[in-house]
Amino acid sequence: MSSNADEVLAKSFMARALRLAERGRASTQPNPRVGCVIARDGLIVGEGFHLRAGEPHAEVLALHAAGEKAAGAEVYVTLEPCAHHGRTPPCVDALIAAKPKRVWVAMQDPNPLVAGKGLAKLREAGIEVHVGVMGELAAELNRGFVSRMTRGRPWVTLKLAASLDGRTAMASGESQWITGEAARADVHRLRAEAGAVMTSSATVLEDDPQLTVRLDGTWRQPDRIVLDTHHRVPFTAKVWAEGARRFLLTTDTDVAPSAPGVEVLTARADGAGHVDLCSALDALGRSQVNEVLVECGPRLAGAFVQARLVDEIVVYLAPSLLGHDAQPLAHLPGMVRLDQRVRLKPKDVRLVGDDIRVTAVLESKEKC
Repeated sequence: MSSNADEVLAKSFMARALRLAERGRASTQPNPRVGCVIARDGLIVGEGFHLRAGEPHAEVLALHAAGEKAAGAEVYVTLEPCAHHGRTPPCVDALIAAKPKRVWVAMQDPNPLVAGKGLAKLREAGIEVHVGVMGELAAELNRGFVSRMTRGRPWVTLKLAASLDGRTAMASGESQWITGEAARADVHRLRAEAGAVMTSSATVLEDDPQLTVRLDGTWRQPDRIVLDTHHRVPFTAKVWAEGARRFLLTTDTDVAPSAPGVEVLTARADGAGHVDLCSALDALGRSQVNEVLVECGPRLAGAFVQARLVDEIVVYLAPSLLGHDAQPLAHLPGMVRLDQRVRLKPKDVRLVGDDIRVTAVLESKEKC
């Protein structure tokens, strides 16, 4: 049994484990981000975090660092230790062999291959287990992994950039650059952390974006996803450049890849003959995409919003006005009454350089 003092100490060490897990935020996909701390007599004797799929898990690294000191120690891990053979052996077996006194777990693993099995094996081995310490923070850190495991689809963030009067480009299509350098760098961070970026064929044909991470240092390049119902994106588009997984999402089962290495994913057609967004996200979930950052024009942005498939919206507002002839933030047809408006709940508002970044969620739930 644990005392209040034990629980206070557990929160402190779990906070450290969460900070370690954060180090894998842009590299662990499709695996979850996990950190582990091992302590004896109130002092850390070993710690580790998962960096990328196929490499050792956080618990194994922490146990290796702790060595013989792991016996009788307290283990703090942000996610239930795995109990199945994947690219690496089960972490729960390594923990049992180390004979710790107690294991503190932030949250149960939503992966059906684990889902309580790791906790059960620890308890069967006579190890005391506590679950739920800082569990909400652990779930937020792995929101994409949790989404894929529980809903079968990735977590969706819609990124928009606009002037203060809600315009994203001039009537001619000119839009570079509405926001400043700091905001654009922040978008590259969002791409890295999401691990996948989606856009439309219309955006590719108009802007020919790279959709890559261009920050100092070495980064895992995000998956690039193009919704292309009519297979219009050419072989030469920058989005098809090598260096990441690339997906063409279409409704045509007979379409050939747009470029070497591009994977074709087939989704249902909606009522207008375009790619059905619910079906598209399901296809991405089956392809082990945890999170997707949607960067697109007003039509696809509006479609995601009207389908209520956006888990989070990030809007960068530049201190400028583009006028009423400029292009809107999102195309939302059929809204004629105030009670039809899309309601948002702000989560965070801050300055990024000279621009304002607003992070918000939709108040209403998805329609599919």
